[in-house]
Amino acid sequence: MDLLYKSTRSDSEPISASQAILKGLADDGGLFVPVQIPKLALAMEEISKLSYQETAYEVMKLFFTDFTKEELESCIAKAYDEKFDTEEIVPIAKVNGAYYLELFHGATIAFKDIALSILPHLMTTAAKKNHVTNTIVILTATSGDTGKAALAGFSDVEGTKIIVFYPENGVSPIQKQQMVTQKGKNTSVVAIQGNFDDAQNGVKEIFHDKEFADELSGCHIQLSSANSINIGRLIPQVVYYVYSYAKLLAEGELVEGEALNVAVPTGNFGNILAAFYAKQMGVPIGKLICASNENKVLYDFFSTGSYNRNREFILTSSPSMDILISSNLERLIYKLVGEDSSVNQELMKQLSQEGVYSLKEEMKDQLQDFYGNYATEEETAQVIHTVYEDSGYVLDTHTAVAAAVYEKYKEDSKDETKTLIASTASPYKFTRSVMEAIDGDKYQGMGDFELVDELCRISNVPVPKAIEEIRSAQVLHTQVCAKDKMKEMVREILTK
Repeated sequence: MDLLYKSTRSDSEPISASQAILKGLADDGGLFVPVQIPKLALAMEEISKLSYQETAYEVMKLFFTDFTKEELESCIAKAYDEKFDTEEIVPIAKVNGAYYLELFHGATIAFKDIALSILPHLMTTAAKKNHVTNTIVILTATSGDTGKAALAGFSDVEGTKIIVFYPENGVSPIQKQQMVTQKGKNTSVVAIQGNFDDAQNGVKEIFHDKEFADELSGCHIQLSSANSINIGRLIPQVVYYVYSYAKLLAEGELVEGEALNVAVPTGNFGNILAAFYAKQMGVPIGKLICASNENKVLYDFFSTGSYNRNREFILTSSPSMDILISSNLERLIYKLVGEDSSVNQELMKQLSQEGVYSLKEEMKDQLQDFYGNYATEEETAQVIHTVYEDSGYVLDTHTAVAAAVYEKYKEDSKDETKTLIASTASPYKFTRSVMEAIDGDKYQGMGDFELVDELCRISNVPVPKAIEEIRSAQVLHTQVCAKDKMKEMVREILTK
């Protein structure tokens, strides 16, 4: 029986998985959610004998039911191949009593690679299934990692173009260099004079603009999204939580049915929502530890039940989490309000117009699966320093936020349940912040790529191919636009 997808903001007719992947965002501005979360068909013991690719099929076949077995297996095989530098795709490192799920072994050394390696193949397959002949234009805002991973995934994919907007001063030097050197005849990268929320709002406004959609349709173009608002991005992230539990079971680190907590550095809420979906599917996940940086809008939400974006936007050393509007939270809110689209729509309207909404008490009671906290810049740096001193293992700035919040959770709850920490990026993406945390005075004055070589020396981890490639790569994208001129920039790119 096909699993259909509905919008979080209306009671419009549900659509198929392939249609939801193609559209990205619902016509009413809502996000697509499955009408129900399917249960795993295999026991964790059986899944523990599977490869990553086989696990991916077992999960995705339950969500993407209008894809044939051959179609899904082809998408998975093309996605999870030699572009990852480890055969297991997502290895787990045991460090200081915690399990670090290394999600950064793909082409752009960040967790977004896991989903964005498969999304282009899901999307082009979905286009054929739905007899789409238009050029599909992927329109994406990035806080640093999604942009490069999406660019790498869609580069020169036939029938597609991709436009990425990023905050001009809101990404790391390595992240920026990765994007502006991206090759591909169908790729465009634009800096905006604003922050990530400005970029994300601008992209959403373009998606909501019916006149612009008609204009593009006349040019045989249709827009879609590669952000985690696209269900084709979110479901592949569920896979690695299923796989992680099964792998720890296979290695004897867990026994069947034993709870495993999960700590996730969180910005747009997609990665931790994927863990929540895995729990709903039947993976014995205990507490979902939501870790924020100093932009602690999610910590305040879990503490008070009120979501309030009316605050200063802070640039931190973990820029992929510098977000005040966590788009994927809407999918959780929709569940909390009993899947009442009118209530959810009203809350999202309040967020848009007033910048704040509050849950009723009975809704707040349903947040027991989650624990929220945050780490300051000083705490983040201290964790990087301490973990390296204790073990020689180097954390990136985002993973360090999760590690710091995990320690706070243990202190607050006295819960000693085994914990998986989502390690979302390679430290090579944030070398300056990482090296200054390890030994601040020693590395001052060094260039970014000198720091790369020094990190290699002290960590004994080879410099990733993704970094070597951009050392001398030519800058190909230099466009900049005001935050209120994004639509005009899209028009210019697509009509030139």
